[in-house]
Amino acid sequence: MRTLAVCSWSLRPETPDVLADALGRVGIDAVQLALVPCVEQPAVWAGAIARLRSRGIRTVSGMLATVGEDYSTLETIAKTGGVRPAGTWARNLELAKSTAAIAGEAGVPLVTFHAGFLPHDRADAERVAMIDRLRAIADAYAAHGVRVAFETGQESAATLTEALADIAHPNVGVNFDPANMILYGMGDPVAALRMLAPHVFQIHVKDAVPTAVPGTWGDEVVAGTGAVDWPAFFAAVRALPRPVDLVIEREAGPTREADIRAAREMVSRLAPDLSK
Repeated sequence: MRTLAVCSWSLRPETPDVLADALGRVGIDAVQLALVPCVEQPAVWAGAIARLRSRGIRTVSGMLATVGEDYSTLETIAKTGGVRPAGTWARNLELAKSTAAIAGEAGVPLVTFHAGFLPHDRADAERVAMIDRLRAIADAYAAHGVRVAFETGQESAATLTEALADIAHPNVGVNFDPANMILYGMGDPVAALRMLAPHVFQIHVKDAVPTAVPGTWGDEVVAGTGAVDWPAFFAAVRALPRPVDLVIEREAGPTREADIRAAREMVSRLAPDLSK
């Protein structure tokens, strides 16, 4: 059964109870939970999954935020994102192992993260190192019975498909974010979803408009008001080989709760069959 959920970081909560209250206001009872605070802020977030469960909220997946990421420009995130920097790799592996234990103990089946900009050339030494690191992270989660999914957008669907083949790990798939394909200028979201279909474990519901200046960010907008062709996108979701959860993500703007409600209403209107 598919579920409609919300990314916890979209609501910027200070505590699990604040998160639960916000989810109540937007009318959704499932969440993708940022897991690094459970490791780094245990006084507040340790036991968050159980606390949310006691409030009637299911955690459908977790999110690993890698350290040292700089989203100031496309150039800075290309250098600092995911597992690409050698200087942050040891800490990122530690966080992967810690969050894997939390997710496994709580029965959270999936954790997603940005792998980082994967070089297109399969012979690139940096790409080889990244593939080895991603395989190590997949092993860390698999040891606790948790799958991992790479967020789309920082490379083309073709490059990501090749990377998945090189990693060759049954525990690894894709968290498909259509807006990221637009924000990073990495191709048409519908065509990309069709190419990656065998590997998709989860969908982010997010929208964007492309940049008018190559080499700069596009702009994230309220779902349903951007460049994603949602009827065609949802048709491609229906054609996936497995049912997957839809998770609303909103990372910009001052009216997050209203924007999330608008996204929920769009899904209900265009694809009521894809979520409860």
